[in-house]
Amino acid sequence: MKTLSGTLRAVRVLPVLIVQSEAEALAVTGALAAGGLNAVEITLRTPAALAAIAAVKKARPDFIVAAGTVRTVADMRAVAAAGVDFAVSPGFTPALSACARELQLPFLPGVCTPSEVIAGTESGHTSFKLFPAEAVGGMALLKALASPFAGIEFCPTGGIGPHNFLDYLSLPNVVCIGGSWMVDSALIRQGNWEQIEILTRACVSVLSN
Repeated sequence: MKTLSGTLRAVRVLPVLIVQSEAEALAVTGALAAGGLNAVEITLRTPAALAAIAAVKKARPDFIVAAGTVRTVADMRAVAAAGVDFAVSPGFTPALSACARELQLPFLPGVCTPSEVIAGTESGHTSFKLFPAEAVGGMALLKALASPFAGIEFCPTGGIGPHNFLDYLSLPNVVCIGGSWMVDSALIRQGNWEQIEILTRACVSVLSN
């Protein structure tokens, strides 16, 4: 069974998606797959999110589907029931961690300070989402955290795009990045699945060079 760290390492780039319907989610993930990516984080920011997660997992069982913006124990239980591969939160609490452990659901908690990293490690976590990455110091913060937190890895999200994602991925304590540039809300509103595929393909091409 692949660990959360192994999953993130395989993903490398995790598109962060806000969807208004199951049909939107299926169309976007189809474009992502056609462009060469095999993972998505569907955030719990709309009423359609849980149904969208379940629909994508049913249509594409091999696709890695994370649930984002998990903020409560109720959210954690709901996304586990929807069949997600792992849960992602913008923050960390012991209650969220305990619930994920009870459900045997891999969990990527969000942190932005050394104290939060320590609290997370006390609950057994070694992989964290750094959020909002650019706003809290970005690459400079990650470099500063590397020495005191040897063995801890991060998935920075927030302010990351085609201009800087490779810089982040070059850091030894960055295992994956989260970004939304290839699944921009304007493209989704327009139903421009072709452009989403083009942006995804460009991202994959740069990653493989």
